[in-house]
Amino acid sequence: MSDHHHHHHHEEQHFQSSEMVRDIVIGMADGLTVPFALAAGLSGAVDSNWIVITAGVAEIVAGSIAMGLGGYLAARTEIDHYNSELKREYDEVERVPQREKDEIHEALETYGISKATSILVADELAQDKNKWVDFMMKYELGLEKPDEKRAGKSAGNIAVSYIVGGLIPLSAYLFTSHPHEGLIYSSIITLVALLVFGYFKSKATGQSPVYGALRTALIGALAAGAAFGIASVISGK
Repeated sequence: MSDHHHHHHHEEQHFQSSEMVRDIVIGMADGLTVPFALAAGLSGAVDSNWIVITAGVAEIVAGSIAMGLGGYLAARTEIDHYNSELKREYDEVERVPQREKDEIHEALETYGISKATSILVADELAQDKNKWVDFMMKYELGLEKPDEKRAGKSAGNIAVSYIVGGLIPLSAYLFTSHPHEGLIYSSIITLVALLVFGYFKSKATGQSPVYGALRTALIGALAAGAAFGIASVISGK
């Protein structure tokens, strides 16, 4: 087993774990925000913690399914897009091989490779259709083959994280006797969690972590405040 192969394997594992971290962090951040705001809204309208918890759990179930499906469909779309482009490339290699060779020349020229060398490369690649198409996918279209199993895994990670995230704001209503009291503890717990997950979410998506932490917490607080205010006005409490 050569060192090169080992390195490639390591890269792949690293990539998968970072994808998973991203799924979890995204699911968590959303799971904290929506149920928190819903519970806050209900706290302004009802006098029973039990109603808040029941509605919150219902939202978490619905939300986790929606988030998971969203993640699944996004990944499926990527796979379908890749497959349709792949089919098109095979088709073009069959029909207009010369144009495809010219495209190889163009792709290589952007890397500063001379015309003579790129002609040699194109002729060699053209001998094996699969390798030729593979090259075109990567260097002409910039598409990597997506992992077929990724869609399901991603959906699962996001859904489970959303559930865990959603239970955090609701936990406060379990040990308090009135929704107003529950909301105070829920706000403290959730805002701390939002700061933490906002920080990591921004890190995972490549934005400024501190700004991301504050922004996520602020959005959560605004959503909850607005929900509470509106519900209080409507229910006349």
